[in-house]
Amino acid sequence: MTALLQATDLWKSFDGHEVLRGVDVDLAAHEVVAVIGASGSGKSTLLRCLNLLEPIDDGRILLGGEDISDPRVDADRVRARFGIVFQQYNLFPHLSVLQNVTLASRVVHGVPRRQADARGLALLDRVGLADKAREHPDRLSGGQQQRVAIARAIATDPDVLLLDEITSALDPELVGEVLELVQQLAAEGATILMATHEMAFARDVAHRVLFLDAGRVLEQGPPAQVLGAPREERTRAFLSRFTG
Repeated sequence: MTALLQATDLWKSFDGHEVLRGVDVDLAAHEVVAVIGASGSGKSTLLRCLNLLEPIDDGRILLGGEDISDPRVDADRVRARFGIVFQQYNLFPHLSVLQNVTLASRVVHGVPRRQADARGLALLDRVGLADKAREHPDRLSGGQQQRVAIARAIATDPDVLLLDEITSALDPELVGEVLELVQQLAAEGATILMATHEMAFARDVAHRVLFLDAGRVLEQGPPAQVLGAPREERTRAFLSRFTG
């Protein structure tokens, strides 16, 4: 498969601490790749570097064959091709749910308000929150806020959807409703790179799993291999935390 998104030899440091150390990752169109690893392994930093929220120190990132890591590239134009969902929702508290969903469509992509609102309401209906369109985020549960964040991320039909531990801040009973939505998107052919600690979900939904350890890709392959029969001792040790 031809890679839609391809990163080669990515390096990133914060205050002299190397967080990414020569990471390679690729993602084909309509593929779902799950990135697993302990806290501090570099998962969130990797996602933020890929859509240029964080500048890389070295390496190269191609999106659809374009070198988006070239410093001359318009970063805002590149970010408009990604949808990203964060751990903590990052909804604007002073905006209504519908305004949150339609903001990028209107401001970044120049979609007329009436058209953006129609699309936003359709997406909210899809995620089961059409009746919350005029509410503000603080009136919603964590699971509802995260579903709004996903609706916002897909409202602009992004080339790639980046999901950063989107269930980690949720109460356990709310996790399922968010993962079900992601599973639907995957089944419909979305291109998804997701950092996650939901191993069962990664096994059932991802096409490939990538194990990140101390800023390096230590192992990657089909879920059955990486999660079921890992080759590396550090992968086995990490997964043992989830099997007791």
